[in-house]
Amino acid sequence: MQWITRAGWPGHLIALLAGSVTPLTLAPYDLWPLALLSIGLLFLGLRELAPGQAALRGWAYGFGMFLAGTSWVYVSIHDYGAASPALAGFLTLLFVAGLGSFLALAGWVWARWLRQSNAPLANALTFAALWLALEGLRSWIFTGFPWLLAGYSQLDGPLAGLAPLGGVWLISFVLALSAALLVNLKQLLASPLALGCSVGLIAIVWGGGVAFKDHAWTESKGPALSVTAVQGNIEQNLKWDPRQLNAQLALYRDLTFSAKQSDLIIWPETAVPVFKDTADGYLSMLDRFAADRDSALITGVPIRKNNENGDLRYYNGISVVGNGSGDYLKQKLVPFGEYVPLQELLRGLIAFFDLPMSDFARGPANQNPLSAKGNNVAALICYEVVYPEFAAEQAARSDLLLTISNDTWFGRSIGPLQHLQMAQMRALEAGRWMIRATNNGVTALIDPYGRITERLPQFEQAILYGEVQPMQGLTPYLKWRGWPVFGLAMVLLSVALLRQRRSQRD
Repeated sequence: MQWITRAGWPGHLIALLAGSVTPLTLAPYDLWPLALLSIGLLFLGLRELAPGQAALRGWAYGFGMFLAGTSWVYVSIHDYGAASPALAGFLTLLFVAGLGSFLALAGWVWARWLRQSNAPLANALTFAALWLALEGLRSWIFTGFPWLLAGYSQLDGPLAGLAPLGGVWLISFVLALSAALLVNLKQLLASPLALGCSVGLIAIVWGGGVAFKDHAWTESKGPALSVTAVQGNIEQNLKWDPRQLNAQLALYRDLTFSAKQSDLIIWPETAVPVFKDTADGYLSMLDRFAADRDSALITGVPIRKNNENGDLRYYNGISVVGNGSGDYLKQKLVPFGEYVPLQELLRGLIAFFDLPMSDFARGPANQNPLSAKGNNVAALICYEVVYPEFAAEQAARSDLLLTISNDTWFGRSIGPLQHLQMAQMRALEAGRWMIRATNNGVTALIDPYGRITERLPQFEQAILYGEVQPMQGLTPYLKWRGWPVFGLAMVLLSVALLRQRRSQRD
């Protein structure tokens, strides 16, 4: 116990190991009780440290968490970015170390301004508020990286019912609060009032999670729709090869022509790997085919068009043909994958910064949903599905959720399964069906409770068949987003700061 709470490398090593447990709480392992252990060890380790040591302790935790949980970054940089193993390893470590700085900031702020050692319940509530604020900051600043949020661990756990109420944010808050209260149990036992309040609070939030787990917040709208999702399984190193263009277009055409008739036909991200205006003949043929079958075919396709300033820009897009209409231009771009920050300095440095799809522009805000068979479809391309607030804004105006992706960037790592889990959480938060179509997996249909009803194996060329049901109505999370839970966190943090200032004056 003393090793954990005191300054020095043994405590930092324990924090690093505690952080590295985080991926085990998420897909594909789903050992959700370890989330309480992991967060609890960090909270305990920050109990007695000065701000500088607390920052180092937090950084060690964050470094372990992201090193274990986002190791797939190495695969993207080395396998598909043509970087040497040494350079790919260095860039991955740099990426992980930078993300660890968020936890370092949290450790410093906690020890400097927020820690209240003589008030175990208030201390736990403040820590949970800081944890949530940290996840929110990480999901927003520098375009955001909302990966490995603690709340995802509860997709199949007892707190899943809280997702439609306050999103993944509320679940993260409750997990951090619960972990801190367990660590403070000895202090709570010495105060009957604080203990009673803590037990009541835990009973309410965990009981509410169980009670609302299968609650229907939305209702059916119109008839169910049959779905055909095509998984082409095209190797990433062939994806943008001009010599492979005709073969790829023929593959998706032939798989679709031979498939069963359905209401919706879904192709993955950039299934048509040329600009939409240069594929007019191909898309016109698909339009006639889909219209003859009374189907809507939705495909990923790059789109080039003039922006509001009249400049010709390139966009990662989605287009609908047949019994539907609309284009969608991706708004949340992946740094270095779809655009290069400071590109005048970085392009040409290594091949990874010169990838053929890394000059996309950001699509405009407030785009209309896609229309398919008379239904509004919220479109999310790849990385966009990991942003809870952004996805909720899209979902609130739609009857169905759609995410298309090309997860070959992850190789055979756990990245695609983490990505799938986040899509499941978006469906649960919105109370809507989600269609997920990918190039090489995981292609799946997800019901409004976050459960997978149909899925294809990874790394196989296959067609998925199933049904989805358009839904109407708004969950509490779609109505209010994360404002209530973040507002609560801000109040708790403000109260803690005022108490700290008052105690320093006294």
